[in-house]
Amino acid sequence: MWFDFSSGNRNKVITVALLGTSTRNYHNGEDLGSNSPNLSVVIFSDNTFSGQLPAWLCSGFHLQELTVNSNNFRGKVPDCLRNCSKSIKVRLDRNQFSGNISQAFVFHPNLIFVSLDRNQFSGEISPSWGECSSLCKLQLNGNRLSGSIPVELGKLSHLQVLELDSNELTGAIPDELGNLSKLYRLNLSRNHLMGEIPPSFGNMGKLQFLDLSINNLTGKITEELGGCVNLLSLNLGNNGLSGEIPYELENLKDLQYLLDLSANSLSGQIPQNLDKLQSLENLNLSHNHLSGEIPETLSNMISLRLVDLSYNDLNGTIPHGRFQQGLYVGNHGLCGNATGLPPCSTSSNNGKSHDKDRRIIVGVVVPVICLLFLAAFTIVIVICWLRKTKKHDEEIITSETDVSECWIFEREGRFTFGQIVEATEDFNERYCIGKGGFGSVYKAVLQAGQVVAVKRINITECTDVPQINKWSFENEIQALTEVRHRNIIKLYGFCSRQGSMYLVYDYFERGSLGKVLYSKEGAKEMSWGQRVKIVQGLAHALAYLHHDSTPPIVHRDISINNILLDSDFEPRLSDFGTARQLSLDTSNWTTVAGSYGYMAPELAFTKRATEKCDVYSYGVVALEVMMGKHPGELLRSLSLSVDDSYLLGENVLDQQLSPPTGQLAKDVVVVIRVALACTSSMPESRPTMRLVAQHLGWNTGLIG
Repeated sequence: MWFDFSSGNRNKVITVALLGTSTRNYHNGEDLGSNSPNLSVVIFSDNTFSGQLPAWLCSGFHLQELTVNSNNFRGKVPDCLRNCSKSIKVRLDRNQFSGNISQAFVFHPNLIFVSLDRNQFSGEISPSWGECSSLCKLQLNGNRLSGSIPVELGKLSHLQVLELDSNELTGAIPDELGNLSKLYRLNLSRNHLMGEIPPSFGNMGKLQFLDLSINNLTGKITEELGGCVNLLSLNLGNNGLSGEIPYELENLKDLQYLLDLSANSLSGQIPQNLDKLQSLENLNLSHNHLSGEIPETLSNMISLRLVDLSYNDLNGTIPHGRFQQGLYVGNHGLCGNATGLPPCSTSSNNGKSHDKDRRIIVGVVVPVICLLFLAAFTIVIVICWLRKTKKHDEEIITSETDVSECWIFEREGRFTFGQIVEATEDFNERYCIGKGGFGSVYKAVLQAGQVVAVKRINITECTDVPQINKWSFENEIQALTEVRHRNIIKLYGFCSRQGSMYLVYDYFERGSLGKVLYSKEGAKEMSWGQRVKIVQGLAHALAYLHHDSTPPIVHRDISINNILLDSDFEPRLSDFGTARQLSLDTSNWTTVAGSYGYMAPELAFTKRATEKCDVYSYGVVALEVMMGKHPGELLRSLSLSVDDSYLLGENVLDQQLSPPTGQLAKDVVVVIRVALACTSSMPESRPTMRLVAQHLGWNTGLIG
């Protein structure tokens, strides 16, 4: 339970918060605040309250925030809410509210955050939403809304999130939506929208998630979408789109989670340049009329996990690599080593003459390959024998050779381990940029200009990786190469050699959060808004590891030195040298790992690393970012009951910056209160990282 009941005056209740109590016997809150005309904040989220909302909620017309999401409230929204002109945030989502949405709501310019999704509202979306000039987030998805999307939504210049999916909307997508220059999430899927994709969408340079799937859209995929260079996910599936896949999609180099163009009427060949999408994990072009061969260049798409090209008119041989694990059923001209496809050597689709040529090639090439393989194998055996003879006392980590251990970089990455050795002159000390308890970090500038950071861990001396568990440790590191999140540093791969494990990461010039925070220039450059963004980004990263990874991953060593910053102060959680994947069927007892001053107090007694240990460390880091110093003894004296004015005072906040004001001051207070909840001495009282990430997203000016 996370409970908050606060007041600016002992006789004037202004805030009522009751989160996650899972109780049914609260009588809808009639005994709280009914005689408090100054009530400004009401939070009843994540409970099982039912019935209708009480009419007193806005009786004094001072209500600024109403958050009652994730309950079982029914019926119409109280009429008094229409008169709350001071409202900033309204969350009614995930209930069973009904009625005409236009009649239930009055539109005020102060509104910043409105979430009415997953209810039973009906009616049309009012053009009056365009009057909410401060609106940053509008979620009306999952209702029974009809009619067209009003063009007035294009006036919302501050809008960052617009979700209208899963309704019964009709008509064309307004071209005016392209004016939303700050929008980063747009979801119009699962409606009955018609017409073409507006070319103006190419103007939304900050857009990261675009979903127009399951509609009745027609025409070509506009080439202007190539201007959405920050897209992480693009879903245009299940429409009536035609024409060829535009080459301009190669500009979407950040596309990571999804490219779905399935179930349309696309024709022509698959563009050769799709291999430029090096971060893409899921590619779905199925159920179209694509023809020709699959470009061999697509085998360079090293991040792909799922490929679905089924039910097209493709022919030829499928590429090597991840494409051999794809879905290709319904393409009668394809052959290759994939489920449902005939071997190319026995396929008759290309004619008898091609079969004859193929047999000749096989008869010549196969013996040559066998001879080369035998020669290579002999060379490897000789090298291993010489090495063993020369260094008979050297411990070899596994029974495999170094060649096989380092092969992962040639298979998974765009560089080999040999190139890294060459770039660092075999890890010369002058390339070392940092040292820690588990190893040293080196900077490697590769021939192609790519810069990576390489962490060397001496496994033979690392108490956290016992000799008997080296194979398990390598499997864990291999699993971490599959982690993909914007706030988690990318781990390209690893290699073990001569008693050491080498982990290869992205390189960031700013370095660690600790380096920036404790340098005078860096601390002053890191504004309050950037500090809030850092804390929020770190929360999203940990929520992903704890709740969206299978199995869950506990970091175990979160500190300001294990968080890197890019040029825009976007945080990247790093240093998984001590991380372990949590198996749900084990006790997770292990040696204590972590940085002094950040470890949860229970680790001293239990030595059991859990997600709640990460939550504690996160809270310490969040406080340190706001204070400009380690909280130290203040962890004992600060509590959730402290006044906001004290939290914004010189005893708490970093004095190198001017005190925050306005919305920034509110954001900073939210961060500090969340951090204090995370550093509770009792693990069961700490919130989960998912709840932390959601709370920061809902209660700060930065929409997460």
